[in-house]
Amino acid sequence: MLDESLLDSPEGLTEADHRGLLRGAAEAGARVRTAARHAAEAGVHDLKPDGRPRAVLIAGPGAAATQTADLLGTLAGAGSPVIRLAPTGVAPAAGALRWELPGWTGSVDLLLIATPDGTEPGLSLLTEQAYRRGCTVVAVAPARSPLADAVSDSHGLFVPMATTSHDQDEPLAASAPGVLWALLTPLLAILDRAGLLTAPPDALEKVADRLDRIAERCGPALATYSNPAKTLAAELADALPVVWTEGTSAGPAGRRFAAALAELSGIPAVVAELPEALSAHGTLLAGPLAGRADPDDFFRDRVEEAPALHARVVLLRDRPVGGLTAAPAARELALGHDTPISELEPEEGGELETLAELIAVTDFAAVYLALTSRA
Repeated sequence: MLDESLLDSPEGLTEADHRGLLRGAAEAGARVRTAARHAAEAGVHDLKPDGRPRAVLIAGPGAAATQTADLLGTLAGAGSPVIRLAPTGVAPAAGALRWELPGWTGSVDLLLIATPDGTEPGLSLLTEQAYRRGCTVVAVAPARSPLADAVSDSHGLFVPMATTSHDQDEPLAASAPGVLWALLTPLLAILDRAGLLTAPPDALEKVADRLDRIAERCGPALATYSNPAKTLAAELADALPVVWTEGTSAGPAGRRFAAALAELSGIPAVVAELPEALSAHGTLLAGPLAGRADPDDFFRDRVEEAPALHARVVLLRDRPVGGLTAAPAARELALGHDTPISELEPEEGGELETLAELIAVTDFAAVYLALTSRA
């Protein structure tokens, strides 16, 4: 259940935020600027790649690396395949994870390593393996970590992760807003230099500005009625989020939202892209989770019994290309089953800016749900 009194209490939210999640969301713009500066200082803008890489391989632990690979793959399109190297191991611990390069990896490929830890022996071993294959390595990780030494020994490029003085106060959640932007920003700059996507310094500055504006609109000081993130969190209380996305940028934003809800808030969600989402989730909306299900719920004891779980559609939209959109059909399907629907659509801007806005608003919503949910 959602503690609505806490949702509109800035002091209470701050007191409940032991992991610094709100602070990380609010500082996302600053984190982008710091990460861009670290990339420039590491010499990223001086690189002169000899053509596009055949493939881009991405390795790292947890949700941050998965989401980074998803975002970069979406933005790069078909220029070069972006492939995440999934780790193996007996536990999700730094010392237990191992990564292997595909057998075809060679000098025409690029290995990107993204980790908020940097102590994983498996990533250092992967760096050595790439060096033996002649594969170029770029890593983003905390400065003075073992991985930094391994990359230096392998003649790769190391970019220190943008951190803050309070990052070490609590263990960093892989889906935390600050972690994503600290890892993603230097890699955007790298792939811009490689010609796989467009992310010059001025575009990254616009992303930081957009994140700052979202932080003003979604911060804890603003009441729920005028705060899109708090409104979304309140709408998702006691609901199963059914996340539908439309548009290139919205896809990875929706998948990140589902991952953040699970990791930060303990809330399961399902996600799919329109128009396929209509057939994929049509039966779900017609079943016991639909809004019209459980007609006897009127007689439920509002004090002693928890409300029945019902689905709520969250439609994340980027502006459709050519005016084609499945949004009307999505609304018709949801409302036809008495299932409420929430919609988010970013303001106009470049692809990176609209993507940043969708991620930022949903990040804030996931954080508010994490801080205000109670058993």
